[in-house]
Amino acid sequence: MQKQLLPLNALRAYSAVYETGGIRSAGRVLEITHSSVSRHIRFLEETLGVTLLNRDQNQRSLVFTSQGERLGQATSEALTLLSNAVVEIQEVHTRNSVVISTAPSFASCWLMERIHRFKEAFPWIEISVTVNQQLTDMAEHGADIGIRIGGGAWAESEYRLLMDETLFPVCSLGYAKMLGITSEATCLKKAKLLHDRDPQTSWDIWRKQFGLDWLDPTPGPRFTSSDMVLDAAAKGLGVALARGRMAESALADGRLIRLVAPLEVKIPAAYWMLVQPESSKRKAVKTFVSWLQDESAKPGNWSEK
Repeated sequence: MQKQLLPLNALRAYSAVYETGGIRSAGRVLEITHSSVSRHIRFLEETLGVTLLNRDQNQRSLVFTSQGERLGQATSEALTLLSNAVVEIQEVHTRNSVVISTAPSFASCWLMERIHRFKEAFPWIEISVTVNQQLTDMAEHGADIGIRIGGGAWAESEYRLLMDETLFPVCSLGYAKMLGITSEATCLKKAKLLHDRDPQTSWDIWRKQFGLDWLDPTPGPRFTSSDMVLDAAAKGLGVALARGRMAESALADGRLIRLVAPLEVKIPAAYWMLVQPESSKRKAVKTFVSWLQDESAKPGNWSEK
């Protein structure tokens, strides 16, 4: 059976009617006459053999039939996906653009704090950042570079070690005053522990490292990402076990302070940079890779308090 070609112009017009709620408003969005929009709708109804709009003259606004509602939702979602794909493809194929894929926490807590410095140094390069909690194949997001947290065994790209990590307790200044002597681990007996669901940053790891058998690592609220648990600590909700790289900015500006320094757990090979082979020879990508390696080599700028 031969597939019927989709009437894309008519579907685009119908999607505009569905999203704007009117034929005239859809015409303005599409920059065509409202009579052309009406013709597209009639064509769709004739082609599909269904009624899409309830044409009761007493109604002041458009009312979609059940079939019309279903088609409106489907066309709106499909055209949005298509538009996003076109934008991603344009970004990938622009010589001076670099698309980076990473986790939301790393983007908000570390990368975005530094992007402005890169833009000042290399204004000719356009940086785009895509985030996803479940980091999959970079090609799915049209990315040139990926930044990953984990073991460094990704088959789809060339990967390089970016930096190590440390874990240590942090909280707000107000919460630290409530705890008392914050240079001693025993201050944590009075603390509410905040938990990151990442198993690499569990309180149990920190407790075992220093033989603190009296510390119960179980109670306390749990958060799905490092930025959320750090924000909770900054708001005075308890003590978080922070990734030092993620906490740099908050420690530098005083939103967080460090507890029981210098006790910390080191996580070697914590962050990795992946580069798509087909992107690695572009000057913009090579420039960003070099800059990122320099930035990751800089020591943390937090103060021990």
